[in-house]
Amino acid sequence: MQAETFSPSGKAVAIFSKPGHEQLVTLVPELLKWFQEHKYDVVVDSETSSYAPRTEVVPREEMAARKPSFVVVLGGDGTLLSAARAVSKAGIPVMGVNLGSLGFLAEVPIDDVFPTLQSIEDNCCQFETRAMVHCDVLRKHALVGQYDALNDVVLGKSTVARLNYCDLFIDGAFVSSYQADSLIVSTPTGSTAYSLAAGGPVLEPSVEAIVITPVAEHSLTHRALVVPNTSEIEIVAKTGRDEAYLSVDGQIGIPIYDGDRIRCKRSQYRVKLLRFQGTFFDALRAKLKWGQR
Repeated sequence: MQAETFSPSGKAVAIFSKPGHEQLVTLVPELLKWFQEHKYDVVVDSETSSYAPRTEVVPREEMAARKPSFVVVLGGDGTLLSAARAVSKAGIPVMGVNLGSLGFLAEVPIDDVFPTLQSIEDNCCQFETRAMVHCDVLRKHALVGQYDALNDVVLGKSTVARLNYCDLFIDGAFVSSYQADSLIVSTPTGSTAYSLAAGGPVLEPSVEAIVITPVAEHSLTHRALVVPNTSEIEIVAKTGRDEAYLSVDGQIGIPIYDGDRIRCKRSQYRVKLLRFQGTFFDALRAKLKWGQR
C-alpha cells in the first residue's frame, strides 16, 4: 500500500483515550506539556478529561467539528475504531498509541510517542487511507439505521442457545441461506479482526474487496466469500419470533427482527491512519508470530 506524506494544516490536536487505563495517569500530562511547548491547541474526550484538568472537553461525536489537525488515540484498536468513526467524515488523520497487547491499527508503542510526534512536527510522517463499509438497516421498507464501520458489521444471534438464520444476496442475486452463530461483513482492514478468528482470509489493506465470513456455520461446505467492494451485499434476517443483533465494529448495536434487511456496500468515507513503522506484512509477522518457531 502506498502511503502519502502528512503535513499538518494547523496547530490543533484532539486526544481520545481508553477509559481507566493506568498509563494515562502519567502519559496524558506529558502529552499536554509537549503540545503546549509546541504551541498546539488541545481538546480531549470525556474519557481523557480526568487526566487533563483545565483542558477543554469535547464529546467524541463533536470532535470533527473542531477540525483538529490530527487525533491521538491512547488505547488499543477498539479505541481507535471509535475515534475513526468519529472523524472519518471530516478526513482527519488518526495516530494510534498502543497501550494494549495485540493491535493492528494502534501501532505506536508508548516508548515511541514523542519521537513520533516530533516526526509529525518535522513533516516526516505519512498516512494511509483505509476503506470503510456502509450499512443500512431496513425494516418494512423503512430505513431504521445507518452506520459506517472501519472493521466490520456482524449479524449475530441474541441468545447463546440458538443459531442465526439469514439469506445472503450479492447485487440482487441469491447466494445462499445460512445457519450460523454470526455472519461477518468485513473490510480489508477488518480481515485481521473477528473475520480472521472465524477462519476468514487475510486481505492486504489496499485490496478493493469485502469479505463475508460465517461463524460456526451449520453446513461444513460454507466458507468465507470475497467480493468486489463495488458489490451491494444484502442480508435478510430469518429470526421468526426471536430477534438477532447487528454490531458495528463490535461497539454499536441494534436489534434485528424477522424480515429486516441489512444492506452493505463500500462507504463514501475513508479513514486516514498515520503510519510510522514497517509494512503490513511486518505487522503480520509481529502480531501473528508468522515465521517464528
